[in-house]
Amino acid sequence: MPTTRRSTGGARARPGPTKGQSTISFSNRVTKPVPKDVKNSIIVPSLQKVDAPAPEELDVDDVTAEPEVEEQPSQEEDDVEEVVAAVPEKTDAEIKAEKMSDAQIGKYWRSIEAERKAPRVHQEGLSLNEKVLRYFDVSSQYGPCIGTPRMKRWQRAERLGLSPPIEVLAILLKEENKGNNNIETAQIDKILNSVVVA
Repeated sequence: MPTTRRSTGGARARPGPTKGQSTISFSNRVTKPVPKDVKNSIIVPSLQKVDAPAPEELDVDDVTAEPEVEEQPSQEEDDVEEVVAAVPEKTDAEIKAEKMSDAQIGKYWRSIEAERKAPRVHQEGLSLNEKVLRYFDVSSQYGPCIGTPRMKRWQRAERLGLSPPIEVLAILLKEENKGNNNIETAQIDKILNSVVVA
């Protein structure tokens, strides 16, 4: 026998809450109870009043008096100290990478190529530096290469203790000294960000 529908409105047929059932409020008001001590400790930055520092008052004698002239060498010494303080110190890895020669980088690449059964045909027109950097890009154990400059990716891997190849850092530092900023972007990232012109 087929089931029949009940036409006399039961509990399911009634629209809206009628028997004490609460409804969900979608207004912007927070309905969650918050203790008063927590409410009082919350500081809203836009409502916080900040007093401006009082301007220094100048004496009339200071304005009319001639300004004192300091010796030039002291000002230059101050400037040199500021410049020296602004330059970050190099890490041990950067110092080691700067001392690395092209022959050591070539030896590293030959050791990678020795692990393969066949030579890389698709990389015949690339320089040794670009080959090493592209190999670093596709090495997933150092994290994602999309959207991250190669130097930052290498430094992140070093901080995490993943021991990325020092040869990659050496290549990046040499190219940076030459002024080649294009080397920081991975080839895969360039391909994905390229615009197709039809």
